[in-house]
Amino acid sequence: MASERLEKLLGFLKADPKSSFVRFAVAKEYESLGDEQQALDYYLNLTKDIPEYTGTYYHLGKLQERLGQYDQAIATYKQGMVICKEQGDKHAYSELAGAKLEIDDEDDF
Repeated sequence: MASERLEKLLGFLKADPKSSFVRFAVAKEYESLGDEQQALDYYLNLTKDIPEYTGTYYHLGKLQERLGQYDQAIATYKQGMVICKEQGDKHAYSELAGAKLEIDDEDDF
């Protein structure tokens, strides 16, 4: 069952389907409602359609970890680190590097 918040976010998304912030918010809302598959789909589509939205990678990776998809999570963190480096986003880069090190001790960044 969709929440009132989700319904509002989906309305915003319909009005502006290219909004990275709204798409991210929809993914987070699905995640908070326990609909992990919908959240995963929104995160993955966001990384494909708007790869420079660096905030996606940490949350996607953490969701993949919770789903037991550790190889995918590591790949997500690495992909995000590359994007963060290109964007000059040192804060997000360090968060991704820390998350990656929690599940993968290879220092290959």
